[in-house]
Amino acid sequence: MDKTFKYNRLSRDDAVLLLVDHQAGLISLVQDFSPNEFKNNVLALAACGSYFQLPTILTTSFEDGPNGPLVPEIKDIFPDAPYVARPGNINAWDNEDFVRAVRKTGRKQLIIAGVVTEVCVAFPALSAIEEGYEVFVVTDASGTFNEVTRNAAWLRMQSAGVQIMSWFGVACELHRDWRHDVEGLGALFSNYIPNYRNLMTSYVAINKK
Repeated sequence: MDKTFKYNRLSRDDAVLLLVDHQAGLISLVQDFSPNEFKNNVLALAACGSYFQLPTILTTSFEDGPNGPLVPEIKDIFPDAPYVARPGNINAWDNEDFVRAVRKTGRKQLIIAGVVTEVCVAFPALSAIEEGYEVFVVTDASGTFNEVTRNAAWLRMQSAGVQIMSWFGVACELHRDWRHDVEGLGALFSNYIPNYRNLMTSYVAINKK
């Protein structure tokens, strides 16, 4: 057993959510998830950021070109979030405004998701690791061309120390204990996991007796 391992959990007091290049044009490239599944996952992660009141930073790349504008539902969830429209930087971490917005939060845990995984997610994730941040990449809210390129990106990031998680895992690790808010977290899950509604329906019925 490795005695040096330390389980550093996500903390709602030290995490910031970075949504990178979820743009109308780029999303059309995502083939490792179905379109509906991917959009659901992205909005679920955004809902987590809102629910846990995480500082959230939105960024796009070359949105006046073929990459297109930010998915409007994300902007609707975070109307007041810092929004960095990068004029051309492929790696968001190469943009001074983006890095300045991250540093301004004072937080050291970065939750990152974006399109496409091996570029728009991996490049800033690796850059942030190099600068001493803890980085958590949300796999099912990040998409790319196929499973081969996705898995290669995951391996590259993991070897550098990036933690790979799902949006559901992120939510549970941030929440820590159901007793903090059963109905609130249950409603969030029910909105994005249809089968979860069965659990909450059962819970509500039992507790009304």
